[in-house]
Parts: sequence; structure tokens; C-alpha cells
Amino acid sequence: MAGYLEARPRVGYFYTGKTGTQLLADKIKKMKVSDYQSIPVVINENVSVYDAIVTMFLEDVGTLFVVDDESLLVGALSRKDLLRASIGKQELTSIPVNIIMTRMPNITFCEKDDLLIDVAQKLIEKQIDAMPVVKKVDKGYEVVGRITKTNMTKVLVALAKEDVL
Repeated sequence: MAGYLEARPRVGYFYTGKTGTQLLADKIKKMKVSDYQSIPVVINENVSVYDAIVTMFLEDVGTLFVVDDESLLVGALSRKDLLRASIGKQELTSIPVNIIMTRMPNITFCEKDDLLIDVAQKLIEKQIDAMPVVKKVDKGYEVVGRITKTNMTKVLVALAKEDVL
């Protein structure tokens, strides 16, 4: 069960030759997004910047995903976007988030069946805190989850606590 030995009919048990590190790498390469994603926090594109800030604090998240009236992904809002919009003398209750959000197709996203290691690589390359997990539908993409740096940290802790080898 540890992976050091394998069994074959008429041969019996034999040493696989894999080190503990190789066995751990094999386990990590099989992990899917669907096993570690969390619940997404979405807002409508017509919501005010003020309401988006309140939602972000109440939900305790760093990224909000913006959807249209058909619940399709149209944008993303980070803490930095909201901070940039709040600096100055604008009336935050009158500015809709679709003015300041990062729009499709500039949003990096993943799907449930993607490998977790590939998604982690995208988070690092794009220097983003969270990524929506989407499902392809006829007219676009529906948000079904999110993967964050916190999710990745939880995976790392779970691997360390679990007797993998």
C-alpha cells in the first residue's frame, strides 16, 4: 500500500525502485481540482463598488467573481481593484463593478477535472490569489467553485499530516 512494492501474478512481490519523494510526486500529480475547490463568492455585474467591498469583507475573501444576469462569468474583482476604485472622491455607491473589474477573456480559470498541480502553476505564473472553477455551458462559463492560495496551503498541510509514504 505504501508504493514501495508491487505484485504481479506468477512473479510475486518486487521492489518498484521508487523513492519516497517520487511516490509523493506521483500522488500530487493525481490530485484534481474537484477534490479541493471551495465555494465561490459571486456578485452581479450591476452591483455597486460599495456593495462589492461589503461583500468581500462579510464573506472574508480576497477575490469576487462577477456574473451577468444569466449567471455566466464576465469578470473578477480583487482587493487591489476595489482599493484602486476607492481612492479618490468617487461616490462608490453609484459606480457599478463592471466599470472596474477585470473582464473576460483576461480571466484565468480552471475546470473541475484539471490537475491541482497545473492550477497551482497558473496561480504562480499569473501572480493571482484565486481562480474560478468553471463549467462550460452553451453561452459561456458558469462559476461552480474557486481555488485559492489558501486551498493550496490546506493541501500542503494535509499531505504533511497524512502518512503518505
